[in-house]
Amino acid sequence: MRMAEEYGKGVPMVLNPQMGAIDATVESIRYRAQLIARNQKLDSGVMATGIIGFGAGFLFSLLMVIILPLMAGL
Repeated sequence: MRMAEEYGKGVPMVLNPQMGAIDATVESIRYRAQLIARNQKLDSGVMATGIIGFGAGFLFSLLMVIILPLMAGL
């Protein structure tokens, strides 16, 4: 019985995979996930403080439009 080495076959060698396309895809996914996370945090912050901000803006506008002209006219 002949050995595989005699035919030049031997033990198969594993080649290094071409990781360029995979690395680029992983980086693209990571970048998009970070954008989505940042956007979600911003939306959560705006929703949590939206009523307070609206109330402060409404009071400030009342002060500037109604109360200050009345005080200046007196």
